[in-house]
Amino acid sequence: MAHLLVVESWVGSMSRLLPRAIREGGHEFTFLTRDLHHYLRAAPEGTAHPLLGARNVITADTNDVETLMPQVECLHAALGFDGVLTSCDYYLPVVARTAARLGLPGPAPEAIENACRKDATRRVLAEAGVPGPRFGVHEEWADIARCARDIGYPLVVKPVDLCAGMLVRRVDDEAQLAAAVKALADFPVNARGQRRSSAVLLEELLDGPEVSVESVSHAGVVHVVGVTDKSVGAEPAFIETGHMFPAALSAADMGAVERTALGAITALGLTDGVVAHTEIKLTSAGPRVVEVNPRPAGNRITELLRHVTGIDLAAAFVDVSLGHSPDLRRTDTGLRSAAIGFLVPEVTGTLAALDGGRVRTAPDVLEVELAEPGRQVKAAGSNNEYLGHVMAGDPSGGGARARVESLLAEVRSGMVIR
Repeated sequence: MAHLLVVESWVGSMSRLLPRAIREGGHEFTFLTRDLHHYLRAAPEGTAHPLLGARNVITADTNDVETLMPQVECLHAALGFDGVLTSCDYYLPVVARTAARLGLPGPAPEAIENACRKDATRRVLAEAGVPGPRFGVHEEWADIARCARDIGYPLVVKPVDLCAGMLVRRVDDEAQLAAAVKALADFPVNARGQRRSSAVLLEELLDGPEVSVESVSHAGVVHVVGVTDKSVGAEPAFIETGHMFPAALSAADMGAVERTALGAITALGLTDGVVAHTEIKLTSAGPRVVEVNPRPAGNRITELLRHVTGIDLAAAFVDVSLGHSPDLRRTDTGLRSAAIGFLVPEVTGTLAALDGGRVRTAPDVLEVELAEPGRQVKAAGSNNEYLGHVMAGDPSGGGARARVESLLAEVRSGMVIR
């Protein structure tokens, strides 16, 4: 039995999958957080959040790295950790530094820091010759406006240090650019109380569909586990509306996408102790890297992959965080594809009705999660405003997406927001 230190987490899917994987692996964990109430509020009514089933729950300022390091050294001396991990993007650099400080398995802190900063990722990949969009990074308005003209409209404006698609926008002219830059300036602190960078990333708008490569790195070897495709909602925001695994790609496109992801992961140095989710656009000029996330995929992609292949990426994450070889053997699950569709609100108001009764019992349905009536609804501007999802599988081929779209249409027909 191993003892893991879990430093913060998202409160969504992986915050439940990760404790399960630790427990099913025969291990235990200590949970370290700066705000316990963040997780208490996220627990379903009448239940305890799975992260609170830890052997120890300890409060410390996880945002103050210099103060935190001596504290985790004392905890390690008293409790003895075998590995350290997190599923929350904002704490991946802290975990990498903690692992290095304690002499535990993990990727190099610099590699994680570069992957978690979109501007640093762009620079590293460009220097390595990994294909991506034309880009620029600036803080002052005059430089931002000049860079936008050099790249050419339309383009994409991004924060360098947020996730879930927050404040990522397409802009078609200088007026829209100014509004997007102001929105970034008006959000100086992220949801975990960390002060944001004032840098603005400008990127060429890439054409073509988007996919993600799910991979596991151990002992210097990167294992590609599969490729997922993505549905994206209407611009100017880039909201993920659904996914299907495996992606319906030709052998040539699949090979090109995998090679591009491997090039990006290798260039960043994410070749040991990392489960990565690398997003790639299949443009008319070939694959282009969108971003590299050095943690398991969100939006239930890990579960799509598990339903089709039997591979548990949460368990693989635990394994590599302990320095163990991950179990990536495929099994016949009876499904050839699995897909998920998200209920994305288009208006702001109060959810008056949402009934998924018939959908829950429909053939091939794997999961249905829907918000309860009475919830305050915000018109979606990122991947954080979903009102639920439907997941379904297809035992015969790649028809899972069409099945999910049909089921989701039925759910939408009964949704009322006032």
